[in-house]
Amino acid sequence: MVETAEKRIASVSLFVSDGLKFYTKALLKSHGKLVSFPKTRMRGRPRMPKLVLDADLRYAQIIKFKAGGAIRKVEKKVIIGKYIDPKEISTSLVERQNLTLRQDNNRISRKTIGFSKKLSELNKQITLYFAHFNFCRGHGSLISLDCLGRKRKSCPAKECGLTDHNWSLRELLIYPYHKISTI
Repeated sequence: MVETAEKRIASVSLFVSDGLKFYTKALLKSHGKLVSFPKTRMRGRPRMPKLVLDADLRYAQIIKFKAGGAIRKVEKKVIIGKYIDPKEISTSLVERQNLTLRQDNNRISRKTIGFSKKLSELNKQITLYFAHFNFCRGHGSLISLDCLGRKRKSCPAKECGLTDHNWSLRELLIYPYHKISTI
């Protein structure tokens, strides 16, 4: 999952997670550099090479301490990286996106009977959902003015300059999204 995100992001990004140790292991696997140690000419087994995190990586954690069912303390820790503003350390946008995704898609909501039997079918459905979410669906937080000066909800693709209008579902479904060879 970390490798997929890195392929789609052009710059060195900030990774923020909770305190689960598996995230650090995943980042080490995708961004780790193998460091070899010099030979000491001492008896015994030489030191094995070790994976260390890249110095350009920026990674922080948010750890929530709960007591009695309520959050008592929230701690923000910088694990690796320079110049990480504490205001940047947040998972709320991702959590909001995950909640919206789970609410809109019965196939990935918790405790559902509307599941996908095959992973390929789930991938197709999620791809269609994100295309609709980004190209067709107007978002209340993205308001723009139309040519008559009326307020309209924009889609993320329009705000990024990928399109000049919110697409209809018909436009989305007939768009040739696959790459065609030019040879």
